[in-house]
Amino acid sequence: MSVGANCVRPQIGTHMKNYYAHETTCIDDGCTIGQGTKIWHFSHIMTGSKIGERCNIGQNVVISPGVTIGNGVKIQNNVSLYTGVIVEDDVFFGPSCVFTNVINPRAFIERKDEFRQTTVKKGSSIGANATIVCGNDIGRYALIGAGAVVTKDVPDYALVIGTPARVIGFVCQCAERLGFSGETALCASCGKKYIRTEEGIVALA
Repeated sequence: MSVGANCVRPQIGTHMKNYYAHETTCIDDGCTIGQGTKIWHFSHIMTGSKIGERCNIGQNVVISPGVTIGNGVKIQNNVSLYTGVIVEDDVFFGPSCVFTNVINPRAFIERKDEFRQTTVKKGSSIGANATIVCGNDIGRYALIGAGAVVTKDVPDYALVIGTPARVIGFVCQCAERLGFSGETALCASCGKKYIRTEEGIVALA
């Protein structure tokens, strides 16, 4: 990875401002990185991106300008989060999952003013090699199966698989699949209760 004029290469094994970055990481000027976050080999954190506390960013990850990442987020290897992506707390990104930010890209036409926003909401998980087409939000605690191609909004707690991705059920906050009896469900793993409403699945306190 080449190092530009605005790219800071940390020293190996050192903490910078209360976060850790491997020596091969490239961190541009103007980034915000929270306490306790770890950034591993060959990743690039670009200007204007904001990363929360206690995140774990794997190898060969690109965080593009303006991307916002919450606290406790885990990003596995070979993931690129492009401008327009907003990530809430406690989200998991599986290896090599893909985000887009333009709906009709051409190499010879610049469309940076057409980036579409994609919000990945609290506690959701995206499986390995899944593709999220820009402008489609991922609901709270949703679970996106490996290799799925998301082409529309995903509801809270939804389990989606396939190409294009479709909802095949719902999962608990602990990620176990829920079995509804009428309008209610009880997680067999953690015991948390849920109800089905007109607005979607709701967890009971």
